[in-house]
Amino acid sequence: MTEQTVGLLLKNKLTHNDLVTLLNAQGELRKALFSKAAEIKKEYLGNKVYFRGLIEYSNICSKNCYYCGVRRGNHKVERYQLADIEVLDAARFALDNHFASIVIQSGERSDQKFVDTIEKLLLKIKAMSNGRLGITLSLGEQSEQTYERWFKAGAHRYLLRIETSDRDLYSKLHPNDSIHDFDARIESLNSLRKVGYQVGSGVMIGLPFQSPESLANDLLFLKKIDIDMAGMGPFIEHKETPLYRYAGELLSRQERFELSLKMVALLRILMKNINIAATTAMQTIDPQGREKSIMVGSNVIMPNLTPLKYRENYKLYEDKPCIDEEAEQCRSCLEARIHIAGNEIGWDEWGDSKHFMQRTTNPNN
Repeated sequence: MTEQTVGLLLKNKLTHNDLVTLLNAQGELRKALFSKAAEIKKEYLGNKVYFRGLIEYSNICSKNCYYCGVRRGNHKVERYQLADIEVLDAARFALDNHFASIVIQSGERSDQKFVDTIEKLLLKIKAMSNGRLGITLSLGEQSEQTYERWFKAGAHRYLLRIETSDRDLYSKLHPNDSIHDFDARIESLNSLRKVGYQVGSGVMIGLPFQSPESLANDLLFLKKIDIDMAGMGPFIEHKETPLYRYAGELLSRQERFELSLKMVALLRILMKNINIAATTAMQTIDPQGREKSIMVGSNVIMPNLTPLKYRENYKLYEDKPCIDEEAEQCRSCLEARIHIAGNEIGWDEWGDSKHFMQRTTNPNN
């Protein structure tokens, strides 16, 4: 490494060009990047990793995104929606196993029946757990009124991934119509912040037409909108989607994985005390993918609590791991992975974003 490249990691503020250089890092610079991110994570967050029990509530989706396996136009997937009792059983498993938090994820819908059902489920989960379970939602774009209803019913974190902050690239990933609008996505993120949620977003890494320059802009975008948590991972193609036609033009899966690790590390350096998930997609490419993500900056992991019979039909991408593991197996596996990565689990802790707490406690900082 030259003195100039070494100095990048000593700077207080990384520029767009710095981020591009680090996204292309190899050898000793790559090693130094990962080491710096690990140091920052330990300094600001310690070595705890927090469980979020994942409940894949439904694969019914009103959207037709070109990259997603449960897109409306995929008629080869069997659609489902969990019964209330199945959701409550999964939430109870999380509570009994000291996870302290769950994530309810679903295809995007905003019809009144869906909105009402989610509100009732949130109230039931809070009642069942005596308020002890923290709840994250990942249910797509909604009206501000809907966000308020769900917040009042008990949800306090919300993940809404932008997938890319590049308008031109966004238009290539979605149909050109009113329900796939970039500005509506941004407005939803603003509404979530206004309502009071801890707000999360994230991007896909290794998309067709994507460049390191675009990814560097994604990192600066996430910092600019001041997210509290992030979920990022490699793009993995699905054969029943329009983007599959570009499969032969993509970076190799290993290259996408490497870029994803660098994105996690750089986001940890840019936003020192946010929550960053070690996503399942990382493990799809590398058997130790989630451990490696934890080692370079992630501090949240999501054991899958969805009943086994539904998991095959919640495949946003190909080769998704853990679709044949019962919740208990998944818990044990991830517990071992976290310890292998030299971290410990924050049992019975919500593990809320310290970044959110700092901003809301000291709004002028």
